[in-house]
Amino acid sequence: MKAWVLQDIGKITYKDVHDPEPGDAEALIRIKAAGICGSDIPRIYRDGAHKMPLIPGHEFAGEVIAAGKWTDKKWLHKRVGIYPLIPCHSCIACQKGRHEMCRQYSYLGSRRDGGFAEYAIVPQKNLMELPDAISYEQAAMLEPLSVAVHAMRRVPIAQEETVTVCGLGTIGMLLAMLLMDHGIGNVLLIGNKEYQRKKALEMGIPEENFCDCRKENVPEWMKRRTDGNGTDVFFECVGRNQTVSWATDLAAAGGKICLVGNPYTDMTLDKQTYWKILRNQLSLTGTWNSSFFAAGIPEERECTDWQYAMHLLEQGRLMPQRLISHRLRMPQLEQGLRIMLDKSEDYLKIMVCADEY
Repeated sequence: MKAWVLQDIGKITYKDVHDPEPGDAEALIRIKAAGICGSDIPRIYRDGAHKMPLIPGHEFAGEVIAAGKWTDKKWLHKRVGIYPLIPCHSCIACQKGRHEMCRQYSYLGSRRDGGFAEYAIVPQKNLMELPDAISYEQAAMLEPLSVAVHAMRRVPIAQEETVTVCGLGTIGMLLAMLLMDHGIGNVLLIGNKEYQRKKALEMGIPEENFCDCRKENVPEWMKRRTDGNGTDVFFECVGRNQTVSWATDLAAAGGKICLVGNPYTDMTLDKQTYWKILRNQLSLTGTWNSSFFAAGIPEERECTDWQYAMHLLEQGRLMPQRLISHRLRMPQLEQGLRIMLDKSEDYLKIMVCADEY
């Protein structure tokens, strides 16, 4: 088969590799759609993967075309979405049903071969059958959508509260969609691209609720939008010192902050920021990945993050495919990687599709 192989940092090549064969409890997936995640860029061009050579890509969907001897044959020819995290099922986090925090996990696209290829091997346990109403492109966005669902569920939010999302990449935009679907009446967005503003307006965000931080003084803008009271909830989806500082500066007394963005550099907590957390009695939480396996889900959460995301797509309540800015064929994938690396064009989600799809 053809696959994009990361040989070393910065060296990714589209080449012929051996056709993969599923293990006893695995399935062979014909890839139909794969999204490029922001985390793929440093993995490919700066930091490398946990092992190389490696086929990257963890946001993908496709059709089951072969199954291992212990894999239920009901999966054959099923259209599937794919959970990329492969938990050990034995560490303390897994025993508590918190598989997203597994201490000994593997991961498709970073620790074992993923979806930037014609075919991929996936454990049977990580498959989710797709209803007919959900397209392969939508299914390839189940992973980032579920990450956004997980972040939203980390923070208790009342409908009358003001909620701010800072950082409008794919996760931030999906989080904004979810908050609106959740009935939050006052969603404020902080971005830095005209393309983000246009997409936000298309989603139904009032123009006055969008702050372009290149043109506006963010603290002053927030004071105007909240009558000086600050925001009740702040989702930080960037991972920079400045935006974390905005979160603590702009949160209301007793406000809640959820850190979502992967850090770009070392993060620091200066004395003034620390004082603001103390004196305003801010609640600060982190979020990581998403829940897929039902075991251990607390009773107040009736379904996993992936089940919740699937339900939203099937009901037509969310349309994440509207965030797709580029559609490429698999041989063109490096073009999408370079757009994201060089920021040579405006983009949100770059999607790679199989030739026949």
